[in-house]
Amino acid sequence: MQENWERQVLNDLLQAGVKEQRLKRRWGIFFKLLGFGYLLLVTLVLVGSGSSREMESASSGPHTAMVNMDGVIAAGGEANVQVIIDGLTRAFDDKNTKGVILSVNSPGGSPVEAGQLHDEMVRLKQKHPKTPLYVVVGDICASGCYYAAVAADKIYADKASIVGSIGVRMDGFGFTGAMEKLGVERRLLTAGKNKGFLDPFSPVNDEQKAKAQDMLSEIHQQFIDVVKTGRGKRLGDDPDLFTGLVWSGARSVKMGLIDGLGSVDSVARDVIKADDVVDFTPQPGYLDRFARKVGVTAAAHIASQLRLSVQ
Repeated sequence: MQENWERQVLNDLLQAGVKEQRLKRRWGIFFKLLGFGYLLLVTLVLVGSGSSREMESASSGPHTAMVNMDGVIAAGGEANVQVIIDGLTRAFDDKNTKGVILSVNSPGGSPVEAGQLHDEMVRLKQKHPKTPLYVVVGDICASGCYYAAVAADKIYADKASIVGSIGVRMDGFGFTGAMEKLGVERRLLTAGKNKGFLDPFSPVNDEQKAKAQDMLSEIHQQFIDVVKTGRGKRLGDDPDLFTGLVWSGARSVKMGLIDGLGSVDSVARDVIKADDVVDFTPQPGYLDRFARKVGVTAAAHIASQLRLSVQ
């Protein structure tokens, strides 16, 4: 019995020592990873700031400043208006900028975001009256994109570019027919008769539909007024101009929607007379890209865990 007791005590002591060593190793690994992460963070910040300085130093001589707007116009989306405005501001502020080109390829998007970009373009033109601002269209400049574009001094496009779509839309789905077939009853309680405005699971309310149409017509008129102000006498009088249709670049010249055919290089060379094109489009730094990648990975992991928990 005495021998077994001593053996048990020795075994417990050995196990405790092993556990302590494992705990020390784990904490050591943790602090090493923490230190490595800190160094990585500092490095990424320094590299990111260095890349922005490199872009600024690239504009050392007379040049055409270019900012890209590509994708749907939306807050935090592909065409983030705040990012574009930041690029335009730096482009105008650069003392060597002879002219600014906003290169666009967008089907439109948020009317609010497009309006903010338009107003900021007007403000920058007023602040820098000697620096011309041109818009050059790639594949498409429609709806909200064109809303912003008319703030430029001139608009150029390729003959096959798609331009226009001066209109406003509100869309959705109605599920009442499917609900009736499935025997589903909609139970909607509201305080305020219009709180369930255009609810897709309720029958269409003619009064609410009329109110929605009035709102769309109001925003459409705002769009028309902005286009007429921006284009002035250059705008044609085609009866289909403000119906939401789109046209080719070649037809758009005749209708007064744009001023001519051209590309970024041809406008820089022949119009601004500054062949050197410097891209002022703000680019996400390494830290931003790293954070976004980590965020996407984390989101995917959380989603997978949720799927597992549901199953």
